[in-house]
Amino acid sequence: MNLEAIRAIYIYEMNRTRRTIGQSIVSPVLSTSLYFVVFGSAIGSRMVEIDGVSYGAFIIPGLIMLSLLTESISNASFGIYMPKFSGTIYEVLSAPISVAEIVAGYVGAAATKSIILGLIILATARIFVPYEIAHPLVMISFLVLTAVTFSLFGFAIGIWADGFEKLQIVPMLVVMPLTFLGGSFYSISMLPPLWQTITLFNPVVYLVSGFRWSFYGISDVDIGISLAMTLGFMALCLTAIGWMFRTGYKLKA
Repeated sequence: MNLEAIRAIYIYEMNRTRRTIGQSIVSPVLSTSLYFVVFGSAIGSRMVEIDGVSYGAFIIPGLIMLSLLTESISNASFGIYMPKFSGTIYEVLSAPISVAEIVAGYVGAAATKSIILGLIILATARIFVPYEIAHPLVMISFLVLTAVTFSLFGFAIGIWADGFEKLQIVPMLVVMPLTFLGGSFYSISMLPPLWQTITLFNPVVYLVSGFRWSFYGISDVDIGISLAMTLGFMALCLTAIGWMFRTGYKLKA
């Protein structure tokens, strides 16, 4: 394993974040804070508890997941797309480093940014609503696992995209709606039986549910199933990225 190559890619990507800290960190935190104000304070004060948890506290895991998913995809997709756009991707491909090392550098940096953002949002939430974390180790593990998984997904999108517009299609038109409909702001048990069944086909449900369990010990889906679904999606992303590099799909054209 060429650790120096991984380190070089990782540091380069992290330095890019420091140059755009307003867009990478400040903007998502401010946006999420507005959700806390509107949903947690304004609407939450008029709603009853959900499964014994105040509404303001109940939506914290969902809001963190909303930011985590979108930022993981955005960071990783932009990170690999820019070398393609500028033509420097050929230098990376011709360097004496393996696919695993390339992916580790780019995805590691994207996941690190998302984890930092998630922790900042978690700390910011304390300003708006009190909460407790029942299983802190599980929470951190789930946070890291989700960040890595969706950074891999974003990495695949960055390879697939051949224009800046395509970088935004999946996060804006697919991931964000699925997150809003995945129990971020409500429990799926509040839905009619038919819609509860339909909602279970939404993969984001398992992420939000598992993450919420780490906070309050409550979930719409068993934590084991949530973990299995996340690991399965990670394996799918790794398989897709491996195929892209093996065939040169959108990389060597």
